[in-house]
Amino acid sequence: MANPPFRAEIVGSLLRPRTLKETAAAIALGKADATAHDRVLEQEIARVVERQEALGFKVASDGEFARTSWFGFFFEGLDGFRLGPSLFRFRNPTGEDFEWPTCVASGTIRRRSPIALAEYRRLARMTRTALPKATLPTPSAFHFFRFTQPFEPAVYTQERYFDDLVAVYRSEIAELAEAGCRYLQLDEVPLAMLCDPLVREQARTHGGDPDALLDLYVGVMRRILDGRPPGMTVGLHLCRGNFRSRWMAAGGYEPVAARLFNDIPVDVFFLEYDSERAGGFAPLRHVPRDRRVVLGLVSTKTPTLESRDALGRRIDEAARFVELDRLALSTQCGFASVAGGNLIDEEAQWAKLERVAETARAVWGST
Repeated sequence: MANPPFRAEIVGSLLRPRTLKETAAAIALGKADATAHDRVLEQEIARVVERQEALGFKVASDGEFARTSWFGFFFEGLDGFRLGPSLFRFRNPTGEDFEWPTCVASGTIRRRSPIALAEYRRLARMTRTALPKATLPTPSAFHFFRFTQPFEPAVYTQERYFDDLVAVYRSEIAELAEAGCRYLQLDEVPLAMLCDPLVREQARTHGGDPDALLDLYVGVMRRILDGRPPGMTVGLHLCRGNFRSRWMAAGGYEPVAARLFNDIPVDVFFLEYDSERAGGFAPLRHVPRDRRVVLGLVSTKTPTLESRDALGRRIDEAARFVELDRLALSTQCGFASVAGGNLIDEEAQWAKLERVAETARAVWGST
C-alpha cells in the first residue's frame, strides 16, 4: 500500500445507523445494558469499514460511531472541564442562528486514560485492505469558542493551560503511534473561522486580535507535533462548522493561508471547498511543494449529488495553483460531526462516497 494521502479520501464521521441509535435509547430507558451497545457498535463499524473497502477506498474510518461529537468525546475523556455557552453561533441557509455549548476548564486538566486508543485498535482490527485513520480535534477548539474565558482564572494562566493541553496531545499521539497508527487527521475549525471577516470583527469586539489568535494556534500545533513519531502521516482538516447541515463561518483561506500552509508541520491539508463559503483556489499558491492537498469538493450538508464532470472541472481549477499530482478528493467534512448527523440519509451518503471514489479513478487512475 502506498503512503497516504490517497486519491480518494475519507474525512471521518458517518451517519449513525438506526440500530445504534435505538440501542442507545434503550440503554437510556433501562431496557438494555452497555454490552448490547458494544455488540451493535462492533457490528456497525465492521459493516461500514467493509463498505468503504468495497468502494475501493484505501483508507477507512470507523465513522466515529463511538463518539458524541467530533470534539465532545475528547474533553469528556479529561477531568477539569464543564460546559459553557460558545461566543459563536451556527447558521443555516435561511439566516437563523443557533447557540451551542462548548467546554470551559474549571479545574486542572487530567487525562484519565487514553482517549482515542481503543477506537483505533478496534478499527485496525477490522480493516482488511484499507489503512485505518485516527482523528482528533485540534487544541484550538479548547480555546477559540470562548477565547475571552476558556478557563477559570483562578485555575489557569494561558501559558499553563496550553502546557497541560500540549502534554495531553503528545501522550495521545505517542500512544497511537505505538499501537501502529500510520495516519492521523487533526480536525481544525477555529483557523477556518478566522477566514471570515465577520468572525474576525466579532473577535475584535470581544477584545481579541485575530492575527494573534492565529499565531497562538499555529504555535500550539507546532508544539504538539514537535518530534512526532516517524512513519506517521499527519493531516489537518479545516472546516467552517458542521452541525445538522449548519455552519459557523464563511470566507476564503487568504487571511490565514501563508501561516497555515507553511508553518504548521503536517503532510497534507484537507480543505473544505464544497461551496462559495470557502472562496476560490488562489490561496493554494502558498502550499509548499512538499505538502499535499485534499480538495473537499463533495458536500455532506446536502443530499444533492455532485456530477463527476463538475468535480473534474473544479479539480482542474485547483491544479492551476497546486500540481495535479499533489491533489486528492474527499467530502468537505464528515456526515455526522455530532451524533444526530446532517440532513442527509445513508443512501445519499454512500452515493457521495462512491462519487468521490469514481471521480478519483477518472482523474488519477486510482483511488
